[in-house]
Amino acid sequence: MAEKKNKLEEGNIWHLMVSLSIPSIIAQLVGILYNMVDRMFIGRIEDGTTAMAALSVSLPLITCITAFTRLVGIGGAPTCAIKMGQKDQDGAEEILGVSFASLIAVGAIITAVILLFQRPILTLFGADETTLKMACDYMTIYGMGTIFVMIALGMNSYITTQGFARTGMFTVLIGAILNIFFDAFFINVLHMGVRGAAIATVIAQGISCLWALSFLFGKKSLLRIRKKYFRVKWKVLVPIMALGVSPFTMSITESLIQISFNNQLAKYGGTMAVSTVAIMFSLWQFVTLPTQGLCQGAQPIISYNYGAQNYTRVRKACRISLALCMIYSASVTVLMMRLPHVFAGIFSNDPMLLELCAWALPVYLAGGIVFGAQTSCQQSFMALGQAKISLLLACLRKVIFLTPFIYIFPLTVGKLPVAAKMAEAVAEFVNCPAEVFAIFFAEPVSDTTAAICTTITFFLFYNKNLKKPDIN
Repeated sequence: MAEKKNKLEEGNIWHLMVSLSIPSIIAQLVGILYNMVDRMFIGRIEDGTTAMAALSVSLPLITCITAFTRLVGIGGAPTCAIKMGQKDQDGAEEILGVSFASLIAVGAIITAVILLFQRPILTLFGADETTLKMACDYMTIYGMGTIFVMIALGMNSYITTQGFARTGMFTVLIGAILNIFFDAFFINVLHMGVRGAAIATVIAQGISCLWALSFLFGKKSLLRIRKKYFRVKWKVLVPIMALGVSPFTMSITESLIQISFNNQLAKYGGTMAVSTVAIMFSLWQFVTLPTQGLCQGAQPIISYNYGAQNYTRVRKACRISLALCMIYSASVTVLMMRLPHVFAGIFSNDPMLLELCAWALPVYLAGGIVFGAQTSCQQSFMALGQAKISLLLACLRKVIFLTPFIYIFPLTVGKLPVAAKMAEAVAEFVNCPAEVFAIFFAEPVSDTTAAICTTITFFLFYNKNLKKPDIN
């Protein structure tokens, strides 16, 4: 344990961030694969475009599961690292145990809600007569594996925050690889369609869950799950949720965005447009999730040294994180904008859907060029324990900007001649092409505005609070 702590206190920050970030990035890329595999297989079955739309309306409910995982699970990881920096081993293990117990309790509640109320929920999320049955088939099975999903994701953050990024990577990697094989078997061999995709995901997540728990109960972990701390203790859980509110809000507002896109695109563009946005969400993850992996590599360094009041290392880690996130997000965004047919072709072989996706992708992703600044600065606030600021910034892009724009832009931007001109190429594919363009255009406008605001806020905080002398 001392060796790991000394690395966080004294090791070269570039080397540390690379060693911690690369496994986290790989884990996030594998996580993208995890999310993409179902769509890659489903998009090629008979009636694959409708099935893709069914997965699109299911996605907000899946995102809600992720949100609650982050609320009672991931939110405790920075606090754990800060406790370790303060040499409080018992305090760190109590956070771990309470978080684990809370994930199980919340997972059981969510499972019951999904099984009892999925039809009205999915209808609210944009399902219609064409997609509702497929969406229910998928969510019934997926819902029964909710606890596995939550434990695998929530407990993995406690592995990474100790510096065991490679082990955390394998938590995701094992499940993703197995998911590919199970998808191929249940969908292509047994021809079970969306139900087969759900079964494959649940089994794979269950195995990932067992892997994560075997490590945290084992001897290699610096922090262990102990029976005496396995309970929902509000005194400990409330601070966990205080930090978890920011990533929770990020996920729950992502669900809100997905619902808004689904409803508006169904209104103006029909099933084809809803299928398109499912692919857009998947490709957007190529920008967002690896930048989160970079931030996960920086988080233990920032949190530990902030707890130890070593501000020089905190400042350097924040600067490196910002630079790497911006370089990555800009590079990947430009690549996808230049090769839209290639990336859209990952998910479907429907010529009309591919044409619509290739047109929409450069519009939808344009804000990704500056998105790295948004992620890095917001996640740095979380690593520093600044829950309120992080929460506000989590709401800024999605709630304050994007969600209203999705509803306002079709009525304003969509009536401009430039919108009709931009949408000429897809006029034969969708009902109201100018309005569909305006809906997709809301994304880059929101991304760019939020990135600018978040970066300015962080550097104001940086200059005021992080330019202190180190306390040795």
